[in-house]
Amino acid sequence: MDKLNIKDLSPKDIEEFIASKGLEPYRSRQIGKWLYQKDASSFDDMTNLSKELREALKESFVLDCALELSDEQVSTDGTRKFLFELWDEKRIEAVLIPEKSRNTLCISSQVGCALACKFCLTGTVGKIRNLSPSEIIDQYILVNRYCGDSVTNIVFMGMGEPLDNLENLVKALNVLMDTNFISLSAKRITVSTSGIVPKIRELGKEVSVNLAVSLNAPRDELRDEIMPINKRYPIKELLKESMRFPLPPRKDLMFEYVMLSGVNDSIKDAYDLGELLKGIKCKVNLIPFNEALPLSYRSPSRDSVLAFQKILMSYGINVRIRKSRGTDILGACGQLAASYPAKSATIKARAQGARL
Repeated sequence: MDKLNIKDLSPKDIEEFIASKGLEPYRSRQIGKWLYQKDASSFDDMTNLSKELREALKESFVLDCALELSDEQVSTDGTRKFLFELWDEKRIEAVLIPEKSRNTLCISSQVGCALACKFCLTGTVGKIRNLSPSEIIDQYILVNRYCGDSVTNIVFMGMGEPLDNLENLVKALNVLMDTNFISLSAKRITVSTSGIVPKIRELGKEVSVNLAVSLNAPRDELRDEIMPINKRYPIKELLKESMRFPLPPRKDLMFEYVMLSGVNDSIKDAYDLGELLKGIKCKVNLIPFNEALPLSYRSPSRDSVLAFQKILMSYGINVRIRKSRGTDILGACGQLAASYPAKSATIKARAQGARL
């Protein structure tokens, strides 16, 4: 039987392994630091562990990188899109968005996506499989290392529905946030969801991170049309559960609203959304649709976006227009599909040089 990649274990899993060997709990913290802070490439590198423990780790686990950096594209606005190849030759994408005060990495949770939102290119692929915890975590590790340890924030807004891969997502989040592992602040991590209501509740029982709800319509009949998941979990249920979610201190619930010309960007839609969110402590991100074939939707005019924003602001809602980044490399919201024809030998050589 194939051995498990040790990076598929959560901090709790490693603690349980150490306990099963009758060893002191602090050994699990040492392992975490070797894996994620000291960049160990083998169990033999873990020199403050006993030879017996290192042999036990070798017998039970492998220590491998779960991904291979296969290609990179750089946008004219500085956005960088990375293509990763997995062990089974499936492909995923991650996007690094540089800003003055932060560098945000948008990472994937699945190969493809089952939810089939009509405005999302990933949804045309369908769900192929979930990513393992190590495949999720290594997107951060590889990009951060390749880009000089510059990643400050993570958003789960890449390929896939994170809550459709909840168990592996939670394990990855626990590694990312544990102070003895990667040690990212919960305030710097955002999980986006299209609205699997029971899984929002389950996630809240496990972790406290920022939550972004992909809303995109103020009425059920419209949301049913563009987001089939709404037929199972309508807007009222989604809002009720989202408002219960345990956010980090001084953080607000976020709603994402992709604006589709002639579909959900009318004055009536704006007033309906204002009425829907009135009184809810939240932020709204308006996202003009990023056009990509074969999707037939079109981006709204600048004037209609500004008019929409003005109406929402009249309800006292904190609303901003999200600037599209990386559209020229299909790296913007809704454009990820990992449809590359071949590997790039150049980027592979550069990656190996950076100890990926």
